[in-house]
Amino acid sequence: MNCDTSRFLQLDAQAQAALTRRTFLRGSASGLGLAALGSLLQPELLNAASSSGAVSLQGWPHFPVKAKRVIYLFQSGAPSQMDLFDPKPQMAAHFGKDLPESIRKGQRLTTMTSGQKNFPVAPSIFKFAQHGKSGAWLSELMPHLSTVADELCFIKSMHTDAINHDPAITFFQTGRQIAGFPSMGSWLSYGLGSENKDLPAYVVLSSFGSGRPDDQPLYDRLWGSAFLPTQHQGVKFRNTGDPVLYLSNPAGMDRATRRHSLDDLNALNQQRHSVVGDPEIEARIAQYEMAFRMQSSVPDLTDFSKEPQHVIDLYGPDVKRPGSFAANCLMARRLAERDVRFVQLFHMGWDHHGGLPSAIKGQCRDTDQATTALIKDLKQRGLLEDTLIVWGGEFGRTIYSQGTLTQTNYGRDHHPRCFTVLLAGGGIKPGMSIGETDDFSYNIVKDPVSIYDLHATMLNRLGIDSNRLTYKFQGLDAKLTGVEGAKVIKSIIA
Repeated sequence: MNCDTSRFLQLDAQAQAALTRRTFLRGSASGLGLAALGSLLQPELLNAASSSGAVSLQGWPHFPVKAKRVIYLFQSGAPSQMDLFDPKPQMAAHFGKDLPESIRKGQRLTTMTSGQKNFPVAPSIFKFAQHGKSGAWLSELMPHLSTVADELCFIKSMHTDAINHDPAITFFQTGRQIAGFPSMGSWLSYGLGSENKDLPAYVVLSSFGSGRPDDQPLYDRLWGSAFLPTQHQGVKFRNTGDPVLYLSNPAGMDRATRRHSLDDLNALNQQRHSVVGDPEIEARIAQYEMAFRMQSSVPDLTDFSKEPQHVIDLYGPDVKRPGSFAANCLMARRLAERDVRFVQLFHMGWDHHGGLPSAIKGQCRDTDQATTALIKDLKQRGLLEDTLIVWGGEFGRTIYSQGTLTQTNYGRDHHPRCFTVLLAGGGIKPGMSIGETDDFSYNIVKDPVSIYDLHATMLNRLGIDSNRLTYKFQGLDAKLTGVEGAKVIKSIIA
């Protein structure tokens, strides 16, 4: 030890062993746990400046707050932009022809298509039409979403650096392609705290797509808090059985007994914290207290029996199937009503390397009506204006076919250079589109938007300057938007 050695030597041998250099540094650099617990109990203290090494939102809000919460509908596996939102009718004349090298420009390929002798252009077999006053182009696969076209903002010029699923999904969630960094929801929980003391600030829901049920897996680290205090990690509600494990008391234990045992456990944890000063102990206390309150709040949250029939009908028949995308969308609306800060839905099944026309129909049946219902439901309740909705996957799809191409069947490989993301509500201009791609939906020709730009814009709508949402980690001020720089997409701000 080289910090206050005399005090360290006054501790007994057990305390000295517990107070390792690593624990000491963690405690002195980021002792935020008690402040976080206090913010759960006293929300009005949420934005008080922290005296620890982890400082971010002093002076918040930095901008006018337009969104109080985010619902992120993440379409895991990467939807095909030219089959859904980015029509390229001129490709019909190029059917089966090799993709020109002047378009591909030597772009790196995945191992799934790098060995192909040619790259035959596969025009979409689906029809497109314009909808709403905005004239937004949507595929026939999205008949319900077409009815709310004027609520949507289309970003058709998203791009990413990652070409494979795991790093690409990780990039969207954490701002990094490698594991070990906090998820977006964890950053918001850390920066803004919770407005509901009985539910987590960050809730995760997942569903399996009917288009490809065995699609890419998801990992708990995608909603992890990494080096942020652990009470900021996402709480995943299961899609089968009890939504949250271990919330029910075991046989023979009533709520009063649970409260008594929890008080005793907290006393032991506080005693341990007084010895070692580890902020994770305070985080554990906060998590135990949250779990106790969730024993009362979660059963009410997950009970759809009081929803009127017209709302159930709005979301479609799948809403009655627990764990479906439709049921999760209704759950997201109920969480938004309860002021949960960040709700993330992961819908798997969009990885269509082959048999795309059939598989994408299944995915759209899963998501089209439910996404539309969520937007309409939020709007009729006055919640859309301060709820930011995001819909999109980790990258796009190639215009050329992976494998055999026929008039009615094709597959598409990964494509990081351009794809489409939808936004709605939360201070985003409705009924507009930004960005353009070339005739092959292969390269961006106007207004490119990076993942960092999207993150910065989302934070801006929540009143946050992305450069000031930081956390001291390994000597650096870590942040969601990295060190490369990010710009707010001003053209889409309402």
